[in-house]
Amino acid sequence: MDWWWRQQLADEGLDVLIHEQNRVVSRAQLLAAGRSGVGIRRRLRSRRWQTVHPGVYVTHTGPVGYHERLVAALLYAGPQAAWSHYTAAEQLGLIKPDDRRPVYLTIPWRRRVRARPNLVITRDAHWENRLAAVIPPRSRPAEAVLEIVGLSSSLDAAAAVVAEACQSGRVAPEEILAALTGRPQLRHRAALRSSLTDVAQGAHSLLELRYLRYVERAHGLPAGQRQRAVDGEYTDVAYLPYELVVELDGRFHFAPRQRWRDLDRDNRAALRSEATLRYGWLDVTSRPCAAAVQVLQIMRRKDPSVTARPCSPSCPVR
Repeated sequence: MDWWWRQQLADEGLDVLIHEQNRVVSRAQLLAAGRSGVGIRRRLRSRRWQTVHPGVYVTHTGPVGYHERLVAALLYAGPQAAWSHYTAAEQLGLIKPDDRRPVYLTIPWRRRVRARPNLVITRDAHWENRLAAVIPPRSRPAEAVLEIVGLSSSLDAAAAVVAEACQSGRVAPEEILAALTGRPQLRHRAALRSSLTDVAQGAHSLLELRYLRYVERAHGLPAGQRQRAVDGEYTDVAYLPYELVVELDGRFHFAPRQRWRDLDRDNRAALRSEATLRYGWLDVTSRPCAAAVQVLQIMRRKDPSVTARPCSPSCPVR
């Protein structure tokens, strides 16, 4: 594949190309447009342009921003380079942007690019099969998720990325599962299949995945309905036969508006004759058995025959 910018340069000219690239340009682009090496050096010596990477410049004198760094990295890595990992996921809208991260790039296995500060460059023998049909080039959504999973230090970190990406609505668990078949050596591969199944059933965050596994399933509680739409919002877990709603939130809300929203949601549940139990991160990760006891107690108000099982000899669930 030729460089992604050549057609635009031929169709629209250098000035439009530089504008579209956040005022970033490479030496290769300048020469392809007929500019001379002498003219390039003159602008650099006069400091009208700045060098970001060898052979890559910004055509202004101000600070170099995050989006400029993204384009500059791609141009520096040269032909057949693509954004990947966190960078691709950010640009695809799968995860929240974080300008403190380095720029992640992938190049074909046969190529080598000299390392630079704040660039993470990966070589991939299957690179051409993992690209999205978009310009500038980047990994496909499912591939970007799995690239991040491969860097994740723990299964929790991997599951959190999968849940966030799927919650964005831009990639489906089934797409990630399909891409997983092409990565037989991927870290956390076996456990990831289970996480993707849970995400497909409606778990939208790492906290929801943990509640499903360590509160509901570990204690044999009846299965809840994930992400039920009601009153214009979504409830995290609804146990409809027992008129019980469980809300899960890993954040600490100090803003009055968010606190009011939570209270309003609980009040509307009460108007529907539904009890609400609300759990945070510490409740689910440090006290899952206590949460299971409370859920079970509410359920038994509606149906005393509901059964559960202890997850360990010391578990208080009976």
